[in-house]
Amino acid sequence: MTEHSNKPLILLTNDDGFFARGIRTLAQQLQDLGEVFIIAPYQETSATSLALTLHHPLRIHNIDSHTVAVEGTPADCVYMACQLLLPRLPDILLSGLNHGPNVGQQDIAYSGTVAGALQGTFLQIPSAALSLYPDETGKLHFEFGAQVGRFIAEFLLQHSLPPGITLNVNIPPPPPRGVKVAKLGEKRYHPEIITKTDPRGRTYYWIGTGNPQAIGDETSDVHIIQQGFITLTPLHRDLTAFNLIEDTKFQKSLENLARKKLNF
Repeated sequence: MTEHSNKPLILLTNDDGFFARGIRTLAQQLQDLGEVFIIAPYQETSATSLALTLHHPLRIHNIDSHTVAVEGTPADCVYMACQLLLPRLPDILLSGLNHGPNVGQQDIAYSGTVAGALQGTFLQIPSAALSLYPDETGKLHFEFGAQVGRFIAEFLLQHSLPPGITLNVNIPPPPPRGVKVAKLGEKRYHPEIITKTDPRGRTYYWIGTGNPQAIGDETSDVHIIQQGFITLTPLHRDLTAFNLIEDTKFQKSLENLARKKLNF
């Protein structure tokens, strides 16, 4: 790829695939804001988190001058974009629009969409993950989501984020009641393990989604999104539990057991 303008360079990725309506609608909304490149998985890669493809080759498909499909994960796509496929490092990275929400601690841990944005943050690119919350009928509002995506893009271009911070944005159906900065909540999953038999008589298994239930604090993202607010959660790449580092009782218990069991 060669650079075509002096406009901001905007990288889009996702985990639904380069062909997905969410990323296409977002790209269209951003066309006059900068030079937009889609570098996204060749097929759906949901729930791959920050996985990298290390044990087989990565192949790419040049779809058009500003779209490349990578046979890999969202994290693969961001690495390929920044080290090989783009004319320079992007000014901002948006991952999404995801076809469904990413709220709560478990969604964040599993999500390929969020991982795409986290990978951007690792490479010191201002990054945000964008996900759509369905209405009561299950419909996703892509056009409205893309408008919110443009707002987030403009924010990232105009305001620097603190080091190590990724924005996780969840977008309810329109009209929104406002925007709230919210902490992560928790959704409790009870996935069903489905057992089937293939045409050759061999047993295989499929992990279902179950019906996750929002639990915990009413001020967290899992509850606020249900109230019709756009939720914005700043995520930090440092997962250290500093309270335990400072907890002398925890440290003493650990050290005493280690001396007893490991003989030092």
